[in-house]
Formats: sequence, structure tokens, C-alpha cells
Amino acid sequence: MKKICLITVISLCCSYLSKAQNYTVSGYITDEKSSETLIGASVFESGLKKGAVSNSFGFYSLTLPRGATEIHYSYVGYAPELVRFNLSKDTVINVLLKENNVLQEVTVTASPLETGVKGTQMSAIHVPVAQLKAVPSLLGENDLIKTLQLLPGVQSGTEGFTGFYVRGGGPDENLFLLDGVPLYDINHLGGFFSVFNADAIKSVTLYKGGFPARFGSRLSSVLDVRMNDGNNRKLHGNIGVGLLSSKINLEGPLFSEKTTFNISARRTYYDILAQPILWYVRSEADMEKVRAGYYFYDLNAKISHKLSDRDRLFLSFYMGDDVIYTDVKDKYEGTYTETDRMKMNWNWGNLLTVLRWNRVLNNKLFMNVTAHFTRYRFDLGVGNSSQSNNPDMNNYDANMKYNSGIQDYSGKIEFDYAPNPNHDVKFGGNYINHTFHPSVFVVRAHEDNATPLDTVIGDKDVFAREVIAYAEDNFSIGRHFKTNIGLHYSAFSVQGKFYHSLQPRVSFRAMLQENLSLKAGYTVMSQYIHLLSNNRISLPTDLWVPVTKRIEPMKSHQAALGIFYNLKHIADLSVEGYYKTMDNIIEYKDGATFLNINTGWEDKVCTGRGWAYGVEFLAQKTVGKTTGWIGYTWAKSERQFDRPGQELNFGKIFPAKYDRRHSVSVVAMHRFSEKTDVAGTWVYNTGDCATLGLQDYSGYSGEAISYIDQRNNYRKPAYHRLDLGINFHKKLKHGTRTWNISVYNTYNRNNPFLILPDEEYSNNGSPSKKVLKQISIFPVIPSVSYTYNF
Repeated sequence: MKKICLITVISLCCSYLSKAQNYTVSGYITDEKSSETLIGASVFESGLKKGAVSNSFGFYSLTLPRGATEIHYSYVGYAPELVRFNLSKDTVINVLLKENNVLQEVTVTASPLETGVKGTQMSAIHVPVAQLKAVPSLLGENDLIKTLQLLPGVQSGTEGFTGFYVRGGGPDENLFLLDGVPLYDINHLGGFFSVFNADAIKSVTLYKGGFPARFGSRLSSVLDVRMNDGNNRKLHGNIGVGLLSSKINLEGPLFSEKTTFNISARRTYYDILAQPILWYVRSEADMEKVRAGYYFYDLNAKISHKLSDRDRLFLSFYMGDDVIYTDVKDKYEGTYTETDRMKMNWNWGNLLTVLRWNRVLNNKLFMNVTAHFTRYRFDLGVGNSSQSNNPDMNNYDANMKYNSGIQDYSGKIEFDYAPNPNHDVKFGGNYINHTFHPSVFVVRAHEDNATPLDTVIGDKDVFAREVIAYAEDNFSIGRHFKTNIGLHYSAFSVQGKFYHSLQPRVSFRAMLQENLSLKAGYTVMSQYIHLLSNNRISLPTDLWVPVTKRIEPMKSHQAALGIFYNLKHIADLSVEGYYKTMDNIIEYKDGATFLNINTGWEDKVCTGRGWAYGVEFLAQKTVGKTTGWIGYTWAKSERQFDRPGQELNFGKIFPAKYDRRHSVSVVAMHRFSEKTDVAGTWVYNTGDCATLGLQDYSGYSGEAISYIDQRNNYRKPAYHRLDLGINFHKKLKHGTRTWNISVYNTYNRNNPFLILPDEEYSNNGSPSKKVLKQISIFPVIPSVSYTYNF
């Protein structure tokens, strides 16, 4: 009898252990045609209702109990895949998903397990590249930043430019990542366009708050842009020609399917189109040489190599510059010969190189190691000379150079660990070596019978080191509650001063119903670098500078609360409210400018604080032939600089430059057939602020002096605009051609670019009254572009 009981107990224990035994399913999720990895793809086991999301390299890991298993794989714009099997050991399943023509029309959306109704992440939005290319464009040039400006919580800068202001923050409070590496300047043509080439982009995610612990270094937002790896099946590409620029993209296997490449290039041709005008000017003025122009270019390249089933290697490269050049030479011949020449070379831009190694350490643990170099530099050179054989004239040659910039060397290691379906752990560290070149003037001049001038004026280079460590866990508490808890630590050493910060991150989600959830989040962020700018638009003269002994790090606290609702097959709805404080923000003192070389930059700025709060609403339709979204933002952003000796606005509170109370955006796209699709956007913003002298008083000499009662004391008229676009597609023998016709500012709204005080004059020529005059620069602008895909 005892033997029977013992056998029964052992049998029951073995049965229990067998049922309790877990195994891990892992692998990569890729596009069937190109083998491009899919970021944020959903992996869901229907029986247990457990799931995971593929990481930034398309890898997923899901631990499940042994037995019959049914896993659903899905991704926006792709047909879902169902895999049924009996799980009896650790299993590797690499999934190929097929594009779905109907779902490809999805607008801004997110993985349901990451940022949607069921995810803990809030204040984050994924932007499919297909939609980036579909939004009507200015001069036929698709622009990522202009598309993001249509989202709630994101403000644009001056009319037509790519200013980026998120939830009341400044332009330097945004972290722009290209393949995980920071870009310090994202603007071309003073902010008219951004540096992101849509043909090189695989995925885009914007974080406005609720930042996961793996992100840091900025107060207001993180824009995570990932580049295409390259098609490993066959050569593909496209060629595009527009009114502004031409571009080309090529991708395919290199030597074998294990190695792929992707290269994209873009260049404007203002300088080429201007040559006939310059030739006419030179001939009319009888000048010996007139050479001038402006252009910008971008070059993106990436090579990916599969070392083994567990190891992959990536090499990414980006280079982009804006270039302005002038060379004017005039020669006078008579009794004597005199030659005058003026030259200018002005260029600025980014250079970025990334080497990355991925390894699957085991089915639950994924490692990514990165080494990178990034540089932003601004160079301006101006020269003037005069040479003559007249003995009564002195020959001279003068040159001035101005340089500034920043460069980083960095090493980073990251781990993704999925011990079970209830936990998704990420941890890692980063080391950055910064070199800042704040500003240097070099002046050299030589004149006959005079002492040569050779001098260097400016700030010395500043060297700094930054260390980052983080850990976060996204875990479930039962079926209805989920939370992400993380900790981000950063340290910054500069000029013998050591700053450090411990930044907690918490996000929480409660499922109220199957398609309704409540979310809350709290984040602390620190920032150790500043952008000095006193311009209305982004200019290359803006200076990146670090914290110092005198200038402390910026710090923010942000709390957010939101409700998310999925109206099945119709729309996703969300309402979020936020409150954010910002400390140690800096601005130029009144009248200060980078051109003042007599003082260092620390003496030109003052520090203060700010706060911002608002409510954002987003309704988005994500499936069907007609898609789009409607966004609305009510927001308020204020500043105060009241520290002794550093007062601005007499120490009183004033609205931030781009404080706008109301913002509305409507985006709609419709596909009539495979041959034709249309898109339209309408945007409305309350006017931003300006500082104007609205009253005059007489000075000692009788001159009129404007009295300014406070900063940003005038609000401009409201801004609104309608853009329309249509695409005509036609399949050819070896590819598809597309004609795009777009109209910017369709109803020719005169939106304000500048507001200037002026006077109206009576018939006798004397001033009659003081008025404000508006300058607008963008009327209705039609454009056409041609693209050939092969």
C-alpha cells in the first residue's frame, strides 16, 4: 500500500512539474520581400493572452508553458501570421510578414502592447514612413519634422520653418536620435527643411513624456529615427526629381544575402539654377568673376551583415551640410591695374558614424553594443583683397574665420531580458566624451607699409565626460494592471566640477474595460548641454555649450494622466493632460549676441525657470481606404528669470516665445485605387508671441525711443493653412512611376512671419499714427515631383 501511495505522489509531482515547465519562443520578425526587420511588431499568445513586442532590431522573446501553443504575429501595414505548434523545448521562430495593401494605409499608430490602449507607455506616437511620404509637402519635399508638427503637443516655429517645441519646451530640449546616436542640428536652410531623408528611414517614434529609463539627456522629447538596413533579396531603389532637390535611394544584397546595403542621397540645386542669373549680372556689370550659390545635401549609408544566427553587425553613416559660397572679382584697367576680390565660404552640418554589434546571448537575453562618433560644426570664412600696381595705393589682404561646434565619442551597451511574459527588463550603460568648441574668431590682415594682424579671439575648447546607467522593468500585475518602473542615472564631469542626477521614471496602466484604459506617468529628466540662440529661426550661429562651474544642469519634472479608448474598426481616441516644471533654463541677456567677442558666453546668459501644462486630444482612424487623424491641444508655457543680477522682464513672469493657447490639426488621406490617392492637411494655431515697443518717448536729443513694458507683450494674429496633394501611380515594365502634385497654403492665407512697428503718413508727409505692419513670406505655392521606384 505504501508503494502505491509513493508511486501516486511521484506521478502527481511529475505531472505538476511537466505542466509547470516553461520554454522560450524567440526569433526575428522581418518583411517577407526585403527581410527588413520590423520594430515594435506584436507577438501574442491567444490562449494565455500573453504577449511581447519586437525590439529595435526586430528580435522578440516570449516564455510560455509547454503544450499546445497558438501565437499571433502582427504589424501595422502587414497581414497577420498565425503559428500553431506544440511547445516542448526552447524554440526559434523567425517570422516573415507580408505587406497588406489595405492595412498599409494606416496613419500614425502604435503597437497595442506598447503605446496603445493595453500598453503602459503614454505620450508616445509611432509614425509609419508610408504616411510621412503621403502628407502634402512644401515644394514636393517630404519632411519628417513638418509631419510631426501636425501632432498634438508639438508646436512649429516661425511660418514655414521646422522649429520643434514640445509641451512648452525649448528647441534645445529635444533629443534627436538617428540609429540611436544624437544629431545636434536637424535643420537645412535655417530650418526650412530637416535633415531626415524619408527614403532612408525605417521607423519613427516620438516620445513627448512618460520617458522610459533608457532615454535621457533632454527635458522635453525624444525622437527615435531608425534607418533601413537594406533588402537582402534583390536590388531595389528609387529616383526622385522635384522643384527643390533630386534624390536617389539604392538597397540590396552585397556579395550574398548575409550582407546588405542601403544608401540614400539628396541634393538641392539652387546654385545650379542661379548660374544664368549670375552670368547675366557679371556681363552687365562687366565684372571678371561672379560666383555664388547655396545648396544642401544629405548622404545616408548603412551596411548590415549577419555573422551567424545569433550575431549581426551594422555600420551606419550620415553626412549632411549646408553650403553658401561667394567669389566676386572685379578688375579695373587704365593707367594702372587694380583687382578687388571678395570671397565667402559658409558651411555647417553633421557627420555621424555608428558601429553596432547585436548578439542573442540566449533565448531570453539580447545584447547590443554600440560605438559611435558624431560631430556638428559651423565654419564661416570671409576674405577681402585689393591688388594694384599703382605706387600710391597700398595692397591689402584680409581674412576672417569663425568656427564653433561639438563632437562626441561614445560607447554603449544595452540588454533586453524577458524572463517571463509578465516582465520585460531593459538595462545598460553609456559613456560619452564631449568636446565643445563654443566660438573662435581668427583674424589675419596684411597691408603694405603696415604691421600685419594675426589674432585669435574666443572661448577655449571645453572637454566633458558623461556617464549613463539605466534599468527598467515593464511588468504586469494580474490581467488589468501593468506598470513600467525605471531608474536613470547620469553623471557629467566638466572643468573640475562633477554633476550627477538620479531620475526615477514611472508609468502605470489600468484596464477599465477591454478597450478602455487609464494611464498615468511621472518622469524626472536632467540636461547637461544648452543651445544659445536669440534668433526667430534656427540658424547655424546657435551655439552648443555645456554646463560649467557657473551654469548648472537643467532639470524637469513632468506628470501626465490620460485615458485611451479603442473604437474597434473605427478610431483610436486619447486624451492626455500634463504638467511640467523646468529649472535652470538659460536665455541671452537683453542685447547679448554671439557677435560680442569681448566677453565669454557665460557672461551673456541668465538662468531661470519655466513651467508648462496642457491637454491633448487625438482621434485617429487607422484602417480602410480613408485614414487620418484629428488633433487638438490646449497649452500654456511661461518663464521667469528673477535671480539677483540675472533678471529678465524685471523678474516678472512672461509667456514663452512659442506659447500658443490653441492648436488644431486635421489630416486626411484617401486611396481611390492603386493608381490614385489624395491627401490634405489643415492646421490652426493661436498666434505666438513677440516683443514690441508699442509706445514711444523722446530721448535727450529728441529722438523717438520705444518703450517695452514686458517681454513677449504682443500676440500675433492666428495662423492657419490648408495643404493638398494628389499622387498618380502607374506600373511600368521594370517599376512604378509616381507624379505628385501638391499645393501649399491652398487658399493663400497671409500668415505672419514678422510684425514690425511702423508709421502711416498724411498727405503732407508728416507721420499721422503708429501702426503695426505684417510681413508674410509664403503665399500659395504649387509644386510637382516625379519618383520612379524599381
